[in-house]
Amino acid sequence: MSEVAVPEMMPPPAVPAACQAEKPVPGPGMGDFSYVGIDAILEQMRRKAMKQGFELNIMVVGQSGLGKSTLMNTLFKSKVSRKSVQATSQEKIPKTIHIKSVSHDIEEKGVRMKLTVIDTPGFGDQINNENCWQPIMKFINAQYEQYLQEEININRKKRIPDSRVHCCIYFIPPTGHCLRPLDVEFMRRLSKVVNIVPVIAKADTLTLEERDFFKQKIREELRANGIDVYPQKEFDEDAEDRMINDKIREMIPFAVVGSDQEYQVNGRRLLGRKTKWGTIEVENIAHCEFAYLRDLLIRTHMENIKDITSSIHYEVYRVRRLNENNTAVAHANGLPKHHNTSHEM
Repeated sequence: MSEVAVPEMMPPPAVPAACQAEKPVPGPGMGDFSYVGIDAILEQMRRKAMKQGFELNIMVVGQSGLGKSTLMNTLFKSKVSRKSVQATSQEKIPKTIHIKSVSHDIEEKGVRMKLTVIDTPGFGDQINNENCWQPIMKFINAQYEQYLQEEININRKKRIPDSRVHCCIYFIPPTGHCLRPLDVEFMRRLSKVVNIVPVIAKADTLTLEERDFFKQKIREELRANGIDVYPQKEFDEDAEDRMINDKIREMIPFAVVGSDQEYQVNGRRLLGRKTKWGTIEVENIAHCEFAYLRDLLIRTHMENIKDITSSIHYEVYRVRRLNENNTAVAHANGLPKHHNTSHEM
């Protein structure tokens, strides 16, 4: 039999790489059929916040010589106080309260924040300090009014500049006895319009026993006078918040020491105050409570402080002003009082 030649099979032509189907790159939840991607909202919020940056407006109130400027410099580890920026050789004590503010752009690890420090030179420095809280109250309300006017504009800005005072640090002299009538009157009136955080200034002048007695005495006087300082108990959102804030309320007022001087102690760089008995370490909780104050204002409660300013203090002011405007319009139109629109929180 004759052999039949079988033709040799040619290999199939190569498919261009561009025409080849790409394998899907596994993404978050690719193995989970029920995955939607709602958790990606957190990353979206983070990116948006990083682009916009943050704002914080802090007011410092107390008589001269209590270390207000030093404490602010210590809090942010930079020269942010008014005296650091607008220093004069010999600053005279003003005869009236002059409210002055200084703004700074601070950046840390890519996070930007506009910090405004509002100083009140002249507070509590006169022989007669009657009604010395009024200019401060007027200033705080003026910032609310400015924000309100921006809000009710027909053509509003995409992002309204926020000059509202988010927190007021009130400096109590380290007498070791009790609050002065000026302290009580100021905090009683201002706690209704702004978040007040009281601190015992220059706490290193007190012994530990004197400090604990003074703190307990101040807490009793705050309760007796119905003064609700930050964090306010009525604004705790849940049991977890209440547990965290109760621990903070037990430490109020914070006994603080400020210093912008660096020292080397056992090979460590730290901020402190050097004495012939040793170095008082500002951030050491065994020496003072500065670290607790810093954590409250910056690391744990900053956004909550701003939320309470916006949703509680500013809202009370906004409702009152809108009610006043509606009443004025109704009277101008000759309408009886029961026709007025009421704004309730």
